Amino acid sequence: MAASCAFPDIFGWIQNLPPITEWRKNSMSLCIYFSSSSQPSLNLSIAKNNQTPTLCFSINADFNLPVALWTSKPFKLGSKSTKLIDEETMSNIMVNFIEDVLRYSSNKNNSFLQLPRLDSTTNFKDMFNFAFLTLAILVCIYEAPADLRSGCLNALKSHLANCQSRQATKLLMKLLGSNLEEQWMRSLNLAITNWTVELQATHRSLKTPSPLFSYAISTLGLWKVHLYCPVIAMDVENSSSPSADERLLFSLTYHQLEGVVQFNYKVTVQPSWVEVIVNTDNIRCDVMRLVNETLLNQRGVGTAEKHFPSRISLQLTPTLQTNIVSLSVSKSSENPAREMGYEKSIEAGFEPSNPYLVLKATAGETMTMSLKPWKFEESVDGYSANLNWFLHDSMDGREVFSSKPTKLALLNPKAWFRDRYSSAYRPFTRQGGVIFAGDEYGERVCWKVDKSAVGRSMEWEIRGWIWLTYWPNKYKTFYAETRKLEFREIVHLSIGG
Repeated sequence: MAASCAFPDIFGWIQNLPPITEWRKNSMSLCIYFSSSSQPSLNLSIAKNNQTPTLCFSINADFNLPVALWTSKPFKLGSKSTKLIDEETMSNIMVNFIEDVLRYSSNKNNSFLQLPRLDSTTNFKDMFNFAFLTLAILVCIYEAPADLRSGCLNALKSHLANCQSRQATKLLMKLLGSNLEEQWMRSLNLAITNWTVELQATHRSLKTPSPLFSYAISTLGLWKVHLYCPVIAMDVENSSSPSADERLLFSLTYHQLEGVVQFNYKVTVQPSWVEVIVNTDNIRCDVMRLVNETLLNQRGVGTAEKHFPSRISLQLTPTLQTNIVSLSVSKSSENPAREMGYEKSIEAGFEPSNPYLVLKATAGETMTMSLKPWKFEESVDGYSANLNWFLHDSMDGREVFSSKPTKLALLNPKAWFRDRYSSAYRPFTRQGGVIFAGDEYGERVCWKVDKSAVGRSMEWEIRGWIWLTYWPNKYKTFYAETRKLEFREIVHLSIGG
């Protein structure tokens, strides 16, 4: 199979397998990846057990003697169906794929979560093929020999990023629910991070497979966007010299950005026009570790050293603007309060060893300034509403994403970015993320729409940029950097009559 070909229909191949009595061998195989060179191919095989009426799947590297890289559970043959494998067994096979993808995550969810019955869902075939494709990529990254891994992954990554796979991902994530979705994305992005680190070690350029995954939902008066991106795949905006040492680099690398963007929308029909009102419901942004705490302590510098959100920028745009009449936004947050104060002190003392009476005095003067760390701004470009959250250095008021602290500031143990996840004055949650809720950033954005739009469905584009910055927290280093990602999703609403 050449890299440009479509990924094989695994679901269809399994469904069309002949009865066991017609098999000439104990197994049948389908090529997943074919190498035109002397390297082995990658096959999906299904084998029968002659002792019990069961079948077992495996992913094999097709050397002279095939090497099994992954093996499924055994599955009983369907007795009530004319097909070799009935619908219930197909559902169980897909559950096996999903469970084994989740097992590659180092941050396993220990809560008891049930997978729904899958075979009765719509688009089951697409989700089945996507689940297997994801498993094949993880198996290739972790289990395949080096001479097979490179070519196979370059072929498979293009299938993971195409439109059909991305649509199947959205369907599968909705089916699994948010908790399993997070674990799924951590499994996948841990594998992608490991692969990227491996290639960077050989100084080879790399375009990671689907480094950013995002999807949007429009329902019940809510626009919702989920997004995930491994830190290693984000673009570097700026970094300081010298570069991070090996242990610090390990801690910074093995994290991913997880974000949720939620807006409430309301459509109000007036006698002569229609108002589309959008409010911020919840903006959540977390930087989550991809490996366990023990490994971060052993090979890295612990869990306290990681990037933090320093700017979030969102843009809401109606894609068809023929019926748009006007756009109104609310005021930005007030300028940060400044508390200017001077504190003078005098210290005096005697030196008893000195035969002469000497009074030593010193005078000091300090200035304090209080700044609100996050500032919110709204602006307009045409009919696009721009929402911006900026993090500022509380010591000097500078924007964090576009600047870096001085070496003197990095050495200051009382700087706000030191102990930033435990200090009472921290600008983040304890786990290092941020949450902007509607009670603080709930001012509305309002489009006035011509009455002719009533009865139609309109689409809006949600475009976003997120910056992550690293400044040292507990670790002694002068290294600092900022990374950035961009996402774009389409959401819909109906203009009711």
